[in-house]
Amino acid sequence: MSLLDRRASGILLHPTSFPGRYGIGDLGKCAYDFIDFLVGARQRYWQILPLGPTGYGESPYQCLSAFAGNTLLISLDDLAERGWLDRTALDAAPEFPQRVDYGAVIAFHNEMLEIAYQGYLAKRTPEDQEAFAVWLRKSAYWAQDFALFMTFKEAHALSEWTRWPKDERDYTRAVTKRDALRERYEEHLFRQWMFYTQWGALKQYANERNIEIIGDLPIFVAHDSSDVWSKRELFFLDGAGMPPVVTGVPPDYFSQDGQRWGHPVYTWAYHQKTGFAWWLSRIRAALELVDVVRIDHFRGFWDYFEVPATDLLTTKNGRWLDGPRDALFNAVAGDVMPRIIAEDLGDNMGAVIAWRERLGLPGMKILQFAFGGSADEQRLFGPDRIEPNAVVYTGTHDNNTTLGWYKGDADDRSRANMNASFERLCEQWVQQHDTPAFEFAGADLETPTWKMIRLGMMSGGNTVVTPLQDLLAVDASGRMNRPGDPDLSQNWRWRYTDGDLTDGLRDLYRKLTEYHLRAE
Repeated sequence: MSLLDRRASGILLHPTSFPGRYGIGDLGKCAYDFIDFLVGARQRYWQILPLGPTGYGESPYQCLSAFAGNTLLISLDDLAERGWLDRTALDAAPEFPQRVDYGAVIAFHNEMLEIAYQGYLAKRTPEDQEAFAVWLRKSAYWAQDFALFMTFKEAHALSEWTRWPKDERDYTRAVTKRDALRERYEEHLFRQWMFYTQWGALKQYANERNIEIIGDLPIFVAHDSSDVWSKRELFFLDGAGMPPVVTGVPPDYFSQDGQRWGHPVYTWAYHQKTGFAWWLSRIRAALELVDVVRIDHFRGFWDYFEVPATDLLTTKNGRWLDGPRDALFNAVAGDVMPRIIAEDLGDNMGAVIAWRERLGLPGMKILQFAFGGSADEQRLFGPDRIEPNAVVYTGTHDNNTTLGWYKGDADDRSRANMNASFERLCEQWVQQHDTPAFEFAGADLETPTWKMIRLGMMSGGNTVVTPLQDLLAVDASGRMNRPGDPDLSQNWRWRYTDGDLTDGLRDLYRKLTEYHLRAE
C-alpha cells in the first residue's frame, strides 16, 4: 500500500529556507519547530528538494554527489552542544542577510566545521568513534570516493575534475594518494557523518509524530561530481572524460531556446548489463533518508533529450533517444514502487503518462498550469479533473509563487478562470458533503493564494502539497528558481523569517485541512 493512498496534505520547504542566525537554514531548532508546526496543522507530509552538496550556482539539481549530504545544513549549534565547537566562535558570527549569501555562508560554515573537526579529534569518546565507524562501514561504498573527490577539488581551487593533473583525473591512480591526504580526507568523512547523524535524528523526530518526508531524486547527476569521476563507465564520455552530448529539454514554457542542463547522459546499455546496480543502490540510499521519493524528470527513463555539448545557447539541435523503460523498473524491488512519485510534467507527455500509469506510480498536477495555456493543459491540470493517484501542487520550486503568478504572469483570462473554478468547486463541495461553507474568523480567504490552496484541497488528488511561500502569501521575491535564466544570483536563496509560522496560520491551515477531509 502506498503512503499516498489516502487523502492527506503537506508543505514543500527546502531546509535551506529555514530562518536562523548563520545565514542559511540548517537541521537545528528551526527544523524541529517546523515539524511541530506541521503536526499542529495536522499535516502528513514535508516535501524537500535534493539534499546533496551543491556546486556552481548552488542548484540542488547539480550536486557534487548523488549520495552525499549538503554540509551547509549541519547544525552548528548541535556541534557546540556536543562540545566540539566553542560557543564564542558562533557568537562572533557575522550579520548575515535574510536571503542566503552563499559566498559568505560557505566561508563561515567551512571555518566552523574545520574547528569542530579539531574539537572532535580532541574530545571524542569511544562511543563517538564507534558511531562514526558504524556509519562509515555502511556508507563506505560512496563516502570514501566523495571524500577523496572533495579533497582533490579543494587542492585545486574547486576546479572541475577534468582540469586536475592527469594522475588525479584518473580515479584508479588517485586512490593510491589517499594515505598522503588522510587528514583532510577524514575531515570530509566526518562532515558527512555529522550530516547523516543530524538528518537521521530529524527524520526520526518527524516519523515519530506521523510526519512523512517526501524527498527529491534528480534523474541526472552533474558532470563535476564524485560519481562521474569515480565511475566513468556509467556515463557517455570521451577519452578526456568530457561529455560529447549533454542533457536538456527543447524550447518550452520556461524558455524559448530550451534549457541546456549540461549533465552527461547515461550509458544505459552498460547499466542494464549490471542489473542497474548503481541505480538500485541510489534509490535505496534515497529511501533511507526519506519516506517517499519524487524522481525529478521521470520522463528521462522513457526518453531523454541530448544536446551537442558545443551548443551553449540553444537546445534546438538536440534529439530524443529511448531510455531504459521497463528494463529498469523490472529490477526495482516491489516494495520500493509504492514509495515513488513520478514527475511527469512537460510537453507531449501522452506516452510517458500512460507508462507511468501502467507502472502504478502517482504523477504530478500543477494548478498554475490549469488556468491558462492550451485546452490540453486545462484538461490535464484542472482541479475538478484530477484523479486520486496524483500529487497536487499550487506550484513547485520551478514556478513563480502563486501571488507572483497571479499578479505578474497570469493574464486576465487566467485569473478569471481560476476565480470561476474556485467558486464552482466551493459550491460543489458544500453540496456533495452537506456542510456549511468554510469560514475562519479574521482570515481573508478570498485572496489569490488561499483560493489556489483551497482548489488543491478540494481536488480529487489524494495528496496535496503547498509551498510554504504560498501559505505565507509571498510575492515573486520568494521564488526559488527561474529555469532557463542565465542569471543564477537569485536562485535558491529565499528564507522565511522568525515569527512567520504563527499560531493563527497553523490553526487556519489545520481547520482548512480538516474541512477538506485531509487531516491526520
